Amino acid sequence: MLKTPIIHPTIMEVLARSGHFAQVVIADGNLPVAAMRGPNSTTVHLNFRPGLLDALTVLEGILEVCPIQGAIVMEKPAGANAEIHEGYKTLLGDVTWDVMERWSFYEKIREPATTLIIQTGEQRRFANLILTVGVVKMAEENNF
Repeated sequence: MLKTPIIHPTIMEVLARSGHFAQVVIADGNLPVAAMRGPNSTTVHLNFRPGLLDALTVLEGILEVCPIQGAIVMEKPAGANAEIHEGYKTLLGDVTWDVMERWSFYEKIREPATTLIIQTGEQRRFANLILTVGVVKMAEENNF
């Protein structure tokens, strides 16, 4: 029996084979994920109904399983609300943060480096997030 907080078999399998610099996408409930698939990506649908599961809950789980070194969000139009980005920043802490133009963001998702797309039931706008998997530090490296 697994003792990790994440027990979804497909998510665990894909994360286990995702190495340094792999991309993991947390998608809101509106992203057309079938059109976003890259050659190496696996899609997991967690969007049972609007609002379940939300993107922040999924991000919390991913952070308990693997290291993240970078994050990219889609640029929002002037005047639009993207308060979820602040929630992401709070959870992610000290990682590289980038904002990308909409169509470039979609192309980034389609790259061969994307191994996992998790579609959530998130309803907040501009909630799509691309994570870059980092390196697991050795015990002696954590002392520095």
